[in-house]
Amino acid sequence: MKTVATLEDLRANLNDLRAGNKTVAFVPTMGNLHEGHMKLVDQARREADIVVASIFINPTQFGENEDLSGYPRTLEEDKKKLIAEGCHLLYTPNNAIMYPEPDLTRVEVKKITTLHCGASRPGHFVGVATIVLKLFNQVQPDAAVFGLKDFQQFTVLKTMVDNLFLPIRMVGVDTGRADDGLAHSSRNNYLTSDERERAPQLYRILKQTKAAIEGGDTHFAQLTRQAKEALTQAGFTPDYFNISRRLDLEPATEDDRELVILAAAFLGKARLIDNIQIDR
Repeated sequence: MKTVATLEDLRANLNDLRAGNKTVAFVPTMGNLHEGHMKLVDQARREADIVVASIFINPTQFGENEDLSGYPRTLEEDKKKLIAEGCHLLYTPNNAIMYPEPDLTRVEVKKITTLHCGASRPGHFVGVATIVLKLFNQVQPDAAVFGLKDFQQFTVLKTMVDNLFLPIRMVGVDTGRADDGLAHSSRNNYLTSDERERAPQLYRILKQTKAAIEGGDTHFAQLTRQAKEALTQAGFTPDYFNISRRLDLEPATEDDRELVILAAAFLGKARLIDNIQIDR
């Protein structure tokens, strides 16, 4: 694996790698890589001839009360993991490259970004969409691979790709989990040992709610209240727990068949997110 830090080096190396009409799959990350990220790289190897990953801690997707400076930076360990998983090229741009002055352009996907995490983190998805579009334009991949743990993020980015006619195939990978069900996340590093033992309750409550719906319960408001109460009793501070249509993430009705339950909750310093899909 080769690591490049400038746009010029990225494009020069991509030109060499693409020789012979080889295809490129791209895995954008903010580093501090874990098993979930490795699943994305593994899937990217199946999607294309060449795998490109990026590590860039994007300042514009952090809110006012979110600790950008405290986000873990583990570049050397990340490189070892990417090499072991078969990544071909790693791109590590800095802020000056990604946000050159004057910085006047932002990308906004309307409506869907006001829900769920968008309601709790104003401006977050503008930062996400802007940086991902910049990375897409720099790498120009044939496919882009994202984890479905952040189902809303994937939906926002796929909407952007579709609406802007980008020639990129969006690939979603099922959430990677520990044996006890906790979704892999860089934010799990913030959990104390006691919190780590309690953290899988988030997924268990999602599964319980899914089972109730599959059993015919369509009292979604009541199910949501019960889930939030269960989270509180387990030591979480719920942010949201929403039963939604998969298509547009709007609130589900009893007539909807393709659903997703989206949840976010604080446990100590960590804000954990998770989701579960339902086909009725």
